[in-house]
Amino acid sequence: MTRHIIAPDWIVEGYEFPADVQVTECDDLADLAASEIANADFVVLPYEGSSLSIEEAISRMTNVKVIQTLTAGFDNVQPFVPANVTLCNAAGVHDDATSELAVLLTLSVLRDMPRSYKAQRDHHWETYFARSLADKTVLLIGYGNVGKAAENRLLGFGCRVIPVARTARDHVHAISELPNLIPSADVVMLIVPNNPGTVNMVDAKFLASMKDDSVLVNVARGVVVDTEALLAELRTGRIAAALDVTEPEPLPADHPLWSMPNVIITSHNGGEGDVFWDRARTRIHSQFDFWLAGQPLQCVITQ
Repeated sequence: MTRHIIAPDWIVEGYEFPADVQVTECDDLADLAASEIANADFVVLPYEGSSLSIEEAISRMTNVKVIQTLTAGFDNVQPFVPANVTLCNAAGVHDDATSELAVLLTLSVLRDMPRSYKAQRDHHWETYFARSLADKTVLLIGYGNVGKAAENRLLGFGCRVIPVARTARDHVHAISELPNLIPSADVVMLIVPNNPGTVNMVDAKFLASMKDDSVLVNVARGVVVDTEALLAELRTGRIAAALDVTEPEPLPADHPLWSMPNVIITSHNGGEGDVFWDRARTRIHSQFDFWLAGQPLQCVITQ
C-alpha cells in the first residue's frame, strides 16, 4: 500500500524514501489539487504559511494520519486537528535562535542601542553611559526548552535568573508566586505558550508592580500581554519594553507601539536564525524514520 507524504522541497531534500512512499513537494498547500491533499498520510506544514488558512487546509486532509509543524508553537493549528490525527511540533528546533533574540532585545534596551543607531545615521560620535546586563535580576517566566536556553545565556552575562513555571520544582518558582517576584526584577522575560492561562497574563496590575526602569521582554505570544495596559504603562516612561511578538500581529503601521520611545520591536523573528533550516530538516528526517518504521514520533502534542 502506497503511503503519501506532503512536505516542502527543502525538507525532503537528501532523504531516501522507500519505493512505496509517494512524496509531493509543496511550499504552498494552495498549489495542490484537493484530491492530492485528501490522499496525504503525513503532512509537513509549510513554515512560512500558505495561501490556504490552516483551518481550510486541514479540513481537506481527509486521510491524514500525522500533521507536523515546523514551529514550536501550535496554538494556531491544534484547534483544527481531528481527534484521530497525530499533531507534532518542532520543539527544540528554535531554542537557540529564540533565546539569542531574547537576550539581544534585553541588551538593546539596557545599552540603549537605538541611541547608537541614531548617532551612526547622523555621523555623530557620541559616548554615553548605559545599563549593563551584568548583576541584573531576570524574572524568566516560562521554563520550557527556550526558557532553559535563555537561562544558560543569561547566566553567562552574570545575571541572577529567577525561573518561573506553572508548578514549582527544584530552583523553579510557581507562577502563583509572581506577585512576590515581579517587584524585584530588573528584567521580566516572557517565554510562555499561548493557552487560556497565559492570555493577558501581563495586565495592568502586573505592569504596575514592575519596578521603575525595569524592562519587559516578550518572545512568547502577543496575547500574553494586554496591549492597552502596556501602552498606558509605557506612556508614563516608568518601564521599557522589547517585543518580538505583539497583539495584534502583524502590528498595523499606524499602531502607537511603533512610535513609543521606550520600545524596541522586532517582527516575530525569534526563530528566524540560519540554524533553523538544517535543524528542521534533521528533525523531520528523524520523524520520517520513526513513522515509516512504525515507531513513536517525537514531540507529539495530540494523537
